[in-house]
Amino acid sequence: MAKDKLIGVDLGGTTIKFAILTDEGEVQQKWSIQTNVLQDGSHIVPDIIESINHHLDLYQLDRDRVIGIGMGTPGTVDREKGTVKGAYNLGWAKEEAVKEPIQAGTGFELSIDNDANVAALGEAWKGAGNNDADVSFITLGTGVGGGLVANHELIHGIAGAGGEVGHIIVEPHGYKCTCGNYGCLEQYASATGVVHLAQDFAEQYVGESKLNKMIDNGEEVTSKIIFDLAKEGDFLANETVDKLCFYLGYAAATISNILNPSAIVIGGGVAAAGEFLRERVEKNWTEFAFPTVRTSTVVKLAELGNDAGVIGAASLAKNK
Repeated sequence: MAKDKLIGVDLGGTTIKFAILTDEGEVQQKWSIQTNVLQDGSHIVPDIIESINHHLDLYQLDRDRVIGIGMGTPGTVDREKGTVKGAYNLGWAKEEAVKEPIQAGTGFELSIDNDANVAALGEAWKGAGNNDADVSFITLGTGVGGGLVANHELIHGIAGAGGEVGHIIVEPHGYKCTCGNYGCLEQYASATGVVHLAQDFAEQYVGESKLNKMIDNGEEVTSKIIFDLAKEGDFLANETVDKLCFYLGYAAATISNILNPSAIVIGGGVAAAGEFLRERVEKNWTEFAFPTVRTSTVVKLAELGNDAGVIGAASLAKNK
């Protein structure tokens, strides 16, 4: 019997998403479970094994047809050993064995990589990247992640830090980052970073602005609120979004100038602002992009949404 099915797993701090796909990357079944981070995340791996086995039985899928499992996870991944460490949102501070127990518990080979890398593979394969050989991906969420695909392969670098686009310095000596450096993109373009920018702008702003009033009154301000107010024409919100798009356009141009991908794709929660965000980023990107890059690389929005992770994870198993 031909092996023609892939299993993709996208491990997140709140949910674990699963999918069964064809070897062409078409999603056939998908489901998710809550991530149980109690007891230092010791339930996560057993829960993944149980859920995969249960659903293969449920869908009566012949196990001989499965090529393998691919998985994306937060944290620092040792792809050879199949371990993860520093995934604090999962309770995995120390090195956690993932590959061996899942292979033993399911009988399938497991390939594993960082979640942002995996989402990049998904967008490159079945999303905005159109299966091109060179695609760069930036994801804007709680932090800023990314994945750089060159010649159909992820760039990992010597210690696995290749493609950490959230730590491009966009403002020398700027906001302090959790990594210890100052002025990283993550501190300006993430969901929390844009709120920090708004608060800084609000301190110097004296005109009329709903956003300013909200900040002054100590109301909860989110990145979505800032973008919604900017769309309504709020001056302070627009100043904030303009600054974010300046930093993001600058970083995107830097990546583009080095790699000249067919597309630089922007995804993640903050990118839900859509074309409103993309066109402002592109305006700044155009200013900083190398002339040849300006006419060959395009700035695009991600297309797969929440499915990027499971699709990209599945491609890890396919390419193994």
